[in-house]
Amino acid sequence: MAFLRSTIHQRLASTVSRTILTLTFITPEGQAKKVRCYEGDSLLEIAHANNVDLEGACEASLACSTCHVILDPEEYDKLEEPSDEENDMLDLAFGLTETSRLGCQVIMSKELDGMTVRLPSATRNMAVDGYKPKPH
Repeated sequence: MAFLRSTIHQRLASTVSRTILTLTFITPEGQAKKVRCYEGDSLLEIAHANNVDLEGACEASLACSTCHVILDPEEYDKLEEPSDEENDMLDLAFGLTETSRLGCQVIMSKELDGMTVRLPSATRNMAVDGYKPKPH
């Protein structure tokens, strides 16, 4: 079984102070939403915390592609290569690009501060068509 990034563990390890970063989400309609976030949070968590419509049907268990995002090439190159498990899920993503990633697997760091994240025009939810889980 692959090791999945656990933001709970990251948060416990960094409870003293967390660096505040920014990023911009671009909606499928082309609207920009600049948000503040913390180092160590995933793009999926950040989207949910800021009412950005990024689905995450599997609740970050790396079992779907509904948190598919598209990064600028410069930002994509700053990340580690996707795992085989992430690549398998990306193969199911709608509108896959060379710089596509799963939002649950991209963890914010100082190097990514100010990045732009594009949301695809649609997602493929294999579980239940139209179902969107509520962030918790």
